[in-house]
Amino acid sequence: MRISTEQRRARLGSRHRLARKAATPEEAAASVVALHGTDPATVFLSAGARLAEPGPEPVERALYTERTLVRMTGMRRTVFVVPAGLAPVVHHSSMLPIARRERASMLKAFGPGGWDDARLKEVEASVLAALAAAGEATTTELGVLEPRLREQVRVAVGKPYEGVVSVGSRLLPLMAMDGLLVRRGRHSGTWISGQHRWGLAPEMAELAVHEAQAELARRWLAAFGPGTEADLKWWTGWTLKDVRAALAAVGAVAVELAEGTGFVLPGDLDEVAAPEPWAALLPALDPTPMGWQARDWYLPPEHRAELFDRSGNIGPTVWWDGRVVGGWAQRRDGEIVWRLLADVGADARAAVEAEVAGLAAWLGGITVTPRFRTPLERALSAGPSAES
Repeated sequence: MRISTEQRRARLGSRHRLARKAATPEEAAASVVALHGTDPATVFLSAGARLAEPGPEPVERALYTERTLVRMTGMRRTVFVVPAGLAPVVHHSSMLPIARRERASMLKAFGPGGWDDARLKEVEASVLAALAAAGEATTTELGVLEPRLREQVRVAVGKPYEGVVSVGSRLLPLMAMDGLLVRRGRHSGTWISGQHRWGLAPEMAELAVHEAQAELARRWLAAFGPGTEADLKWWTGWTLKDVRAALAAVGAVAVELAEGTGFVLPGDLDEVAAPEPWAALLPALDPTPMGWQARDWYLPPEHRAELFDRSGNIGPTVWWDGRVVGGWAQRRDGEIVWRLLADVGADARAAVEAEVAGLAAWLGGITVTPRFRTPLERALSAGPSAES
C-alpha cells in the first residue's frame, strides 16, 4: 500500500493535536509521545500550541504539583518531559546504555583527579541520604550538604576544549539517568527558567528492555507513523537491530512512501480525514518537526539553512496545513514577529495572524529566547516588526 504525502500531512494535523486541541498537558505530551525539555520554555510553548486553553499554569501544575508529567533524560541523551506512566518505558528502552557510557566517560575524565567508581558511588550514597532527609534540593544546596559535589576537576587536559567542571555537574545528571534522581520542584523565577530542584526518584516499574522498546516503538508509530527505520533509529538513538526487533514485536506493517519503505501499526492503514485548514506556531525543538529524520515531505530542503542551527536543532516554525511555511521570533520587547518562506495565500496569513495574537495573549509579556539560535530567528528578533 502507498501512503501519499497529503495523507501523511492529514495524519500529522489530527494526531499531533495541532488541528484538534488537547484538553490537558498530559494529553498534549502523549499526542507526540514526549515533549522536548532541553530548553525549558519549549515544554510550555509546545504544550500551549496543542492545548484548547493554553497557558503556563496547567503545565506547571502537572510538572510541580500533581507530577503527572516528568522531566527526564531519554532518547538520544536528550531531556524530555513525558507522562509519568511512560517514564519506565523511556528509562528501560533507552537510558541504560547511555548511563553506562556516561559513567565510563566520567571515570575516564575524572580519573586523573583521583576519582574512581568506588568514590563516585560513595558520593552517590551521600546524595541519596541527603535528599531522603531534605526532600528536595537545588544543585547548589546539595553542594552544601555534600561538599564533594563542589570539587573541581580539570578535564580534556591539553586539548582545545580543556576546562574545569564540578563533580556535581556530571554526577547528578548521571544519577538521574540511572533512575535514582528526578528533576522536580518549582524552579525560581518564571516558567522559562532552567533551574530545578532534585528529588529522589519514585519506585519505577521493572520492564525488560525488549518490552520497553516495543512499547516505545508502538507509541511512536501511533503518533508519527508512517515512518521509516531510519526515522525511528534517529528518534530513539537505538541500533538498527533494536529498531527492527521493536518493529517486528509490534507487528508493524510495511507501506510505500515517497522516500522508500515506511511502517505503520497493524490496523492503521485506513485513510485519515483531512482536518480543517490549520495554522500553528511551534517553538524551537518542538517534537513534531523533531519526529522524523527525513523531513522533505513537510519541510522544503531550501528552507533548512534558515530554520536549523549547525547542530541540527530546529528553531521556531510557522505551519500551515501540515507543512512548515515560515519562522517566527520575539523581539526584546516581547513582540512576536514572523516571516513566510512560501506563498500560502490570504486565508493562511489570516490564520497565522490569529495564532500570533493567541500566543501573545497567553505569554502575557514574557519574552522567550531559544537556547539554540537559528539564522531566521536571529534575523527576525533583531529586524523589522512587521511580517512581509
